[in-house]
Amino acid sequence: MSRIDMAAVAPEAYAAVLGLEKYIRGNLDHTVLELVKVRASMLNGCAFCVDMHTREALGAGEDSRRLFAVAAWREAPFFDERERAALALTDAVTRLGEHGVPDEVWDAAAKVWSEKELADLVVAIATINVWNRIVISSRTQPPLEV
Repeated sequence: MSRIDMAAVAPEAYAAVLGLEKYIRGNLDHTVLELVKVRASMLNGCAFCVDMHTREALGAGEDSRRLFAVAAWREAPFFDERERAALALTDAVTRLGEHGVPDEVWDAAAKVWSEKELADLVVAIATINVWNRIVISSRTQPPLEV
């Protein structure tokens, strides 16, 4: 059972995060965005977001094998260089350790993404991490039926 309805209790804060969501949806490749959302949500253990974003990606035509392989993307042959760079950056930003994002991860992403795209990618990763933390702390569950 959910602990709190964040949208009802803190509507301005919720609207601010929705503003970030709207921005990234309009500025980042949809396929990459869904891969990033699924990967970060897997790393964070957010069942609600994994469920939502895999369903959205499938509905948009994403291949189920690729979605399943996000869990083991480094070993999977299904992702191109830009997607791999985005997934590596997602791992580094989501697991942000005491040394931050390693140069090799950043440099690999900067080779295949423009500076603007890279900025939008970081905002996308940060945004899904905010959503994951809101959903996990409030114990929001995925719907049993869709």
